[in-house]
Amino acid sequence: MIFIKELTTLEEMQQVQVLEQQIWQTSPLPTHQTLTAVKHGGIMVGAYEGETLVGFSYGFAALNNGKTYLCSHMLGIDEAYRSQKIGEKLKNAQREIAIQKGYDLMVWTFDPLETRNGYLNLTKLNGICDMYLENCYGEMQDGFNKGLPSDRFEVHWHLTSDYVAQFIQPDIENPEPLGEMVWEQDNLCRITLHNVDFTKSVYALPVPKDFQQLKASSQLHAMHWRLAVRETCQALFAAGYTAVRLQQQEAWNEYIFVRKDTLALGGIKHENYRNYN
Repeated sequence: MIFIKELTTLEEMQQVQVLEQQIWQTSPLPTHQTLTAVKHGGIMVGAYEGETLVGFSYGFAALNNGKTYLCSHMLGIDEAYRSQKIGEKLKNAQREIAIQKGYDLMVWTFDPLETRNGYLNLTKLNGICDMYLENCYGEMQDGFNKGLPSDRFEVHWHLTSDYVAQFIQPDIENPEPLGEMVWEQDNLCRITLHNVDFTKSVYALPVPKDFQQLKASSQLHAMHWRLAVRETCQALFAAGYTAVRLQQQEAWNEYIFVRKDTLALGGIKHENYRNYN
């Protein structure tokens, strides 16, 4: 039985350190930083099986142009506990605590080619993305990122909006394809991009189902996808579109884009919150 709780003590921050190092094989965040953050508007949420921490989500207070929000910096789950909806539970718990603390917006980044994350962030949580960050963290050396620019989608989760609170489904019928998958030997794939005038209401961008496997097979193909997705998404976002869904197809996945001004992103007042345990 997995249960979720907010983490606030030094001992709990130390547990997060152990799990963080186990997941990414890198030096963990120092406890003096995480403990200070959660005492001053940050939020650390943990998922436990019994006494064992198996997942966490960490965010800190942020400010941009006078707007306060929660920057959700890390989400990690023990490999043995993945695909059990723990990430979704952690984020929803983090949302409820954030609303109670006065936040109405949460922001975080993910690699758009890591479509497992795209499915959670957009399809399961109703986050949106209309910001593309080129080489966001510079040249990273861990196994997931080494060898490619660290491009990222920046997700905006409008915590108290009708769109999120009522889980409004955007109109994504009959999307216009932005490109076609081209299959090559060894089951590698590229994309041939279409010339687009950005007059349609919905677009679909195909992407590989398993980017890490493709990257392990061909660094050249991985770079092709990085640059093709970068070019297309930057053009879409500049034209007023936002990513709203990651749809899983049989041979590939695809991002769905709609016009941002069609979404119900205005705030509503919440008086009751679900129990996330």
